Amino acid sequence: MRAAWVLLPALAALSAYYVYLPLPGTVSEPWKLMLLDATFRAVQQTCHLIHYLRLSHHLIILNYLICTFDKLKSVSSEDINITDAVFDGVEVRVFEPPAKRDERLKRSVVYIHGGGWALASARTSLYNNLCRIMAESLNAVVVSVEYRLVPEVCFPEQFHDALRATKHFLQPDVLAEYSVDPSRIAISGDSAGGNLAAAVCQQLSKEEHLTIRPKLQALIYPVLQAFDFNTPSYQQNMNMPVLPRYVMINYWIDYFNGNYDLAHSLVINNHTALDVGQALSFRGRLNWTSLLPSSFKKNYKPVIQTTGKAEIIQKIPALLDVRAVPLLAENETLQLQPKTYILTCENDVLRDDGVMYAKRLEHAGVEVTLDHFDDCFHGCMIFTIWPTDFSAGIQTRNSYIKWLDENL
Repeated sequence: MRAAWVLLPALAALSAYYVYLPLPGTVSEPWKLMLLDATFRAVQQTCHLIHYLRLSHHLIILNYLICTFDKLKSVSSEDINITDAVFDGVEVRVFEPPAKRDERLKRSVVYIHGGGWALASARTSLYNNLCRIMAESLNAVVVSVEYRLVPEVCFPEQFHDALRATKHFLQPDVLAEYSVDPSRIAISGDSAGGNLAAAVCQQLSKEEHLTIRPKLQALIYPVLQAFDFNTPSYQQNMNMPVLPRYVMINYWIDYFNGNYDLAHSLVINNHTALDVGQALSFRGRLNWTSLLPSSFKKNYKPVIQTTGKAEIIQKIPALLDVRAVPLLAENETLQLQPKTYILTCENDVLRDDGVMYAKRLEHAGVEVTLDHFDDCFHGCMIFTIWPTDFSAGIQTRNSYIKWLDENL
């Protein structure tokens, strides 16, 4: 009995040590975020152990656990008709609000979910709930794209899936089937889905034969570049919950089917050193010292290696492929982009990706709304269902839907 009184406080102290993280004072609901992050870390460590033992790929196990937990939640709607379909070989989930009297055509959003190109699904309750609320609030048809995931496929297949599904939906006969107004369509996505949404928008803008094009793009804390992992937001938030820097780099490596041994070289920007000729022409397109406001740059310094490892780009040429890294697109492509909304969070390694893309689009003559939240963190917009419900999720979701309602 006496041993138990010693053991319990010790376990409590260890648990508190594992959970606690020093967070900025502005972060919304810090202890809830710490608990969420501790859960993520525990699950990820278990999955990596299974991977190390060669029992299964860690991302397959992680996705299985996500979907298993997700089944404990019940999200339904009597007002929205939810159906599954296949658009040019790509699975999608379609959310349709009921027809209103004297209403002929509805607006629409093509939505691409996040998850590091490897996790989650259009069918999970988190995204099911988001798309249902979008359909209800906007009285819009929402098409949620169920692209294939890592490790089943790697780049560029996720991009191809998202592009094929979107192009199929943009056909006049398909839009007519869903009673969608061809002039009021948005393409949107969060995180890795924001990456795919931006890449799809860029590709659509280059295809001259298309008769119907998106009116808007709306990107939620998008991941847009793998050129510089030492932007101020990467340095400031390298250990922030949900998406620390090393996790984002591993997502990139998995997306490109690369080797984890390259992670350290990527962290210190060896792949884009001054002597890496393939990267030189892109450097001016991602110069954060000129693209970021001083309030974001703070006192951070650029990390530019004089000599690096050109073989990294040779092994993973997709690091400089604009279909994977839309921030590196040329100005001629950016000029063709539709009116844009970009949501960024202060406590997010990807903050500067979105801010720099907004500035480059503005320089190209595109109308851009940059919606920045000082107290929010990466991924927050989908965390609106108990037990992972955050006020930051409600706040960002409402702002995002409000912009769509006013502009679509």
